[in-house]
Amino acid sequence: MQRRELLKRAWLTPRGTRDRDALVVILTLCTGALDAVCFLRLGKVFSSVITGNLALLGIAVGERNGGLAANGGLTLAAYAAGVVLGTSFAGTTERGQPVWPRRVTVTLAVELVILVVFSAGWLISGSHRGAATRMVLLVLAAAAMGVQTAAVRRLGQMSTTYLTSTLTGLFAALATRRLPDDWARSVGVIVALAVGAVFGSLAATQSPSWVPAAVLVPQVCVLLSSLALAGRNPPAPA
Repeated sequence: MQRRELLKRAWLTPRGTRDRDALVVILTLCTGALDAVCFLRLGKVFSSVITGNLALLGIAVGERNGGLAANGGLTLAAYAAGVVLGTSFAGTTERGQPVWPRRVTVTLAVELVILVVFSAGWLISGSHRGAATRMVLLVLAAAAMGVQTAAVRRLGQMSTTYLTSTLTGLFAALATRRLPDDWARSVGVIVALAVGAVFGSLAATQSPSWVPAAVLVPQVCVLLSSLALAGRNPPAPA
C-alpha cells in the first residue's frame, strides 16, 4: 500500500515539475562522469565533490604531497570562480518564478561552452598529458561544475553536485517512514551520479576518446530539452 501511495504521489506531481526533475537527474550523469575522469586521470581530485577535495587538501598537507595539494587548491578556486560566474547568469531563486527560468538555460549554455573547451583539450592532449595540461583540464572541469551548481540552485532546494544532504534526507525519511514529495528526484540524482561515474570511469580507462561523449551528451540533452520547458514556462509549485 505504501509503495502504491509513493507511486501515486510521484505520478500526480505537475508535469512541469516532473520534467524539471527529470532534467536535473540527467544533468547529474554529467557530474558523475566528470568526477570519475578527473579523479582517475587528472590528479586524484574531484570536479564537484568540494568537501572531499578539502579533505584531500588536508591529507596532502599532512603528507607533504605538493602535487595533490596543488590539484586540490586549483579545483577549489576554479569551482568557486564557476559558482560566481554561474550566479551572475542564473541569479537567485525568486518567489513565484517559473519552474524552469530561462536564465537557467542560459547558464547551462555557458557551462556547455566550458565543457566543450575541456573536451577539445582532452582530445588534443592525448594520453601523454603533462602536469600543466592536467591542471588546465582540472580548472575547466571544476569551473564547469561550479557553473552547473549555480544554475541548479536557481531552481530551488536541489543539487546535482553536492549530494550528501540529499542522501541524508533520504535516510532520515526512511527512518521516519515519511518520504518527501521530491523523493523520486532525490533517488534519481543519487543513482545518476553513480551511473555517470561508471560511464566516466569506463571511458577514461578503456576508451579515452569517448570521454567527451560521456560528459557532453547529458549536458546537450538537458540544454535542448530545457528550451522546450522554458518555452512552456509553467509556474513552480509553492
